[in-house]
Amino acid sequence: MVKNVTTVFKVSAAVMFLLVLAGVLMPDALETITANIQTFISNAFGWYYLILVTFFVIVCLFFLISPVGRIKLGKPDDEPEFSRPTWIAMLFSAGMGIGLVFWGTAEPISHYAVSSPTGETGTNQAIKDAMRFTYFHWGVHAWAIYGIVALVLAYFKFRHGKPGLISATLYPVLGKKAEGPLGKIIDILAVIATVIGVATTLGFGAVQINGGLSFLFGLPVNIVVQFVIVAVVTVLFMYSAWSGLSKGIKILSNANMLLAVLLFAVMFILGPTMFILNLFTNTIGTYLQNLPAMSFRIAPLDEDTRSWITGWTVFYWAWWIAWSPFVGIFIARVSRGRSIREFVFTVLLIPSVIGFLWFSTFGGTAISLEHEGLARISEYATEESLFGVFSNYPLGMIASILAICLIGTFFITSADSGTFVLGMMTSNGSLSPGKGIKLTWGVLLSATALALLYTGGLQALQNTMIAAAFPFSFIMLLMTISLIKSLYGEARELGIGRFNPPNRSYKR
Repeated sequence: MVKNVTTVFKVSAAVMFLLVLAGVLMPDALETITANIQTFISNAFGWYYLILVTFFVIVCLFFLISPVGRIKLGKPDDEPEFSRPTWIAMLFSAGMGIGLVFWGTAEPISHYAVSSPTGETGTNQAIKDAMRFTYFHWGVHAWAIYGIVALVLAYFKFRHGKPGLISATLYPVLGKKAEGPLGKIIDILAVIATVIGVATTLGFGAVQINGGLSFLFGLPVNIVVQFVIVAVVTVLFMYSAWSGLSKGIKILSNANMLLAVLLFAVMFILGPTMFILNLFTNTIGTYLQNLPAMSFRIAPLDEDTRSWITGWTVFYWAWWIAWSPFVGIFIARVSRGRSIREFVFTVLLIPSVIGFLWFSTFGGTAISLEHEGLARISEYATEESLFGVFSNYPLGMIASILAICLIGTFFITSADSGTFVLGMMTSNGSLSPGKGIKLTWGVLLSATALALLYTGGLQALQNTMIAAAFPFSFIMLLMTISLIKSLYGEARELGIGRFNPPNRSYKR
């Protein structure tokens, strides 16, 4: 039973319930509405997404060299709770999860053979373009979005003792309005963005598990099978949420990393190893060389290219923004005691490089098979392309089963963590949200994922993601301004950098 519910919980849960109800009762109308909203936002504000996310990257990079980078995310005597390797593993598993497995093969092969970002498919240049744009979508821009939200939350929570709410980070900008109705609206928008962000990821997971079972055992790919998959996983993660089995979730989190490393090692060894290493090395260079141009690429004079940017880049920026409250709260929670400089360096660069290796291995193998005429991976459905790659190598069946298990464990841990974070966000920042609240969010997460799949599959997921992320993007901008204002106010008080008077130094 849900007790002592907040206004944020009531309103946000009601909004999501109505969305699910609309998906069940009038799926065609909901699909049309979300498609129209997505088209309008993408066409009218694609430029805004590109500038905003690049602004987050610039702010993060500035903190790397700024004297305020010495400030701790916590009190002066706070020490990190986790070792650096454990911390990095947590960052990576929280930030990517199912998405990395789903798109690891599908995105590079699509850019190479189906719809190139530069209009040239199937050539040597198309290979380079495919990989550098994949790096672009999963690299420092994605992690800057996560990093900004996590940095703001950690700074205000651990250094200034504020509640773990989005609205609480906006006090330097909004003043007492952050505690009133405006603050509640901000928290409601953050919750809705988070629900849709997590639900979209769960939808991708259900579709890929369905695709793997279809490829291996001939099961049909349809909403009925996906409903059963979501139902089974829902029972598992809600049992965990109800019983508070922190050990179980810890075991699953470790299993995620073990399975991911094992799957990576199998593909790296069995696949074209030298091609993977050479592709990784070359693409790092072209990615860095072209990063400024890609960051602002909107193609105002080329309708086809702009459509590609909308379907890929704008979608990804919206996905990361919608996913950022969930990931941000998690990363903030495990980053107490780190300096801002260490936080930014680690969050931006290390998971990005790990992701580049992942895409070079799985995407590079798929491209190699197709480029050499050994297989037509691009002809598989998006959710089946990974399993299509495995089928061309020894131990392919074992690797496919490992991949399905990995998606399943990512699914369970993401959903379980999502219920906790949503419970926290709708319980005034409580670190121990009630079981009833967590179970309510568990049901709504699964129901939202199924409703979106029912109304239009993957395209409906993408449309709704872009629509949900749009209002929260403005909140992220205010959070960034709030952080900068507060940091430099503190720097002035402590005498850091250019605020440092003669014969006075800052020691931390």
